[in-house]
Amino acid sequence: MSFIDLLSLDFMQRALVAALLTGLAAPAIGTFIVQRRLALLGDGIGHVAVTGVALGLLTGASPTWSAIVVAVLGAVLMEVIRERGHTNGDVALALLFYGGLAGGVLITGIAGQGAATLQAYLFGSLNSISFADVVFTAILAAVVLVLTLGLSPQLFAVASDQDFARVAGLRVRGYNLLIAVLAAVSITVAMRTVGLLLVSALMVVPVATSQQLARSFRATFVGAMLVGCVASVGGLLLSAALSFRVDVAPGPTIVLMALAMFTATWPIGVWLRRRSRLMAPFPEVSAAPHRSTDQHPHEHGKDCGHPAVPHADHVDYVHDGHRHAPHGEHYDEH
Repeated sequence: MSFIDLLSLDFMQRALVAALLTGLAAPAIGTFIVQRRLALLGDGIGHVAVTGVALGLLTGASPTWSAIVVAVLGAVLMEVIRERGHTNGDVALALLFYGGLAGGVLITGIAGQGAATLQAYLFGSLNSISFADVVFTAILAAVVLVLTLGLSPQLFAVASDQDFARVAGLRVRGYNLLIAVLAAVSITVAMRTVGLLLVSALMVVPVATSQQLARSFRATFVGAMLVGCVASVGGLLLSAALSFRVDVAPGPTIVLMALAMFTATWPIGVWLRRRSRLMAPFPEVSAAPHRSTDQHPHEHGKDCGHPAVPHADHVDYVHDGHRHAPHGEHYDEH
C-alpha cells in the first residue's frame, strides 16, 4: 500500500479531521493559560482525566464522557484551591498530578483492566478513532473556539491583570473558572489525538512558538492556532509515512513536530527582540551627555539605508553600534 492509498482510507481521513480540530482548540485556550502563567495546568487536568477514564471502564459508561465530568470537576477544584485556599497554585497542580494518575491506575486495576488499556488514552490513538468520536470532538472543539473567540477581550483582561479586570467590572472569578473548564474540555478533545499525558504540550508549545514572532496578543492567538494545526496534521502525516518502516504513534510525533517548530523559530525571535531593542527610542531624560563630532564618514538621511529612530524633535540613525543625530554641520553620538 502506498502513502496516497493510506490517505484515502476512512480511518485516516477521520484522524486528519480530529487532528485539525485538536490543533485549533488546544492552542486557543492555551493562549490564555500561558498568559496566566499556568502552563502546567493542562498536565494537572490531564492526570485527573485518567481517573475519569478509569471510572468509565469500571462502570461500563463511556470513558470520554466520564473523563469530561471528572476533568471539569478537577479543574474547578484546582481553581477554587488556588483562589481561596492556603495552598498555592503549584501545590494544587501537584495534588492533581499525583492523585489523578494514581487513582486512575488503581481504579483501572479494580475494573479488571490492565495498564495497556489506558495506553490509547494516555498517548492517543488516532488510528482507531470512530466517526462518532470525530463528531464528538467537533462539537467540543466548536464550543471551545466559540467561547474563546467571542470572549477573548474579557478572558485576556482577566488573564493579564486581574486587578484591572475587577476595576473594569468583570467577574474575575467566573472568567477564571471558565478558563479552567474550557481547558478541561480541550483536554478531552485532545485525549484521542495526542493523549492525556502529552496534551499540555499542544496547549503550550504552539503558543510559545507564536510568541517568538508575534508582537501582539491577537497575533499570538491566531499564530498559536495556525502552529497547532500544522503540528497536528503534519505530525499525523509524518507518523503515517514512517509507519511503513517503524511503528510510530501519532501523539508523540505531533508533540515533537510542535517542538521542532519552536526550535526553528526561536533564533528568529531572538533576532527580532534584539532588533526591537536597537530600534527603541531613547528616554526623554538621560544622564549621558551628547558627544559632538565634526568628522563623520557617512551622511545620514531618509534614503541612507540605516534604521531611523524618532527622538524628541529630531531623528537618530542607527550606525556602527551607535545612534547618530545630524545637528547642523555636526553629528551627536548617543
